[in-house]
Amino acid sequence: MTTTRVLIVDDHALLREGLRALLKTAPDIEVVGEAADGQQAIEACRRLEPDVVLMDVAMPGLGGLEATLEIRKLVPRTRVLVLSQYDDREYVARFLKAGVAGYILKRAAGSDLISAIRSVQRGGLVLDPAVARHAVGEPGLPPAPAEGDPYEALTDREKQVLRLVAEGSSSKEIAETLGIAVKTVMSHREHVMEKLGAHSRTELIRFALKRGVIRL
Repeated sequence: MTTTRVLIVDDHALLREGLRALLKTAPDIEVVGEAADGQQAIEACRRLEPDVVLMDVAMPGLGGLEATLEIRKLVPRTRVLVLSQYDDREYVARFLKAGVAGYILKRAAGSDLISAIRSVQRGGLVLDPAVARHAVGEPGLPPAPAEGDPYEALTDREKQVLRLVAEGSSSKEIAETLGIAVKTVMSHREHVMEKLGAHSRTELIRFALKRGVIRL
């Protein structure tokens, strides 16, 4: 029997503990590690190379989307399964574009989570019914963002910097989180502001809130 190695990523320790207990009931699934934020998830994936990552969306520092973009580049064989409380179109569309193997809601996970992990490990795409319509489109829904979406014009690193700036991190804190130089952070920030047509941190925060990059 082939064992699927899983990494749990969520900033709530109690939820990670509950997920670990649930997955322990499946003989073909092994939890090989945990992470409390996006940066820890990236480092754990680089070290452990899990088969599947259970990825939360909203976390301190680097969130699930920013971590997913990096993980997909560093460990392309690892499948990312989003486990979120958010079902809005923006999040679903961005994660699917990032190449995740599934998107399911925490409130509906339960025992279905084990089946979802098995499915994505086999190469399938798993979508919670509540979010599936965002992937295929549905009459009455607002149109998807146009190709000229300024957010999509940002590089993966610039998306990471945007999120951290919008959350209030200083250039020094961002540099420490991403493992890059402060001058590099400032350069990325300038590029972000130029591409988004923003002239202040306030405008960046307003854009991030409007587009669902961060939440209040």
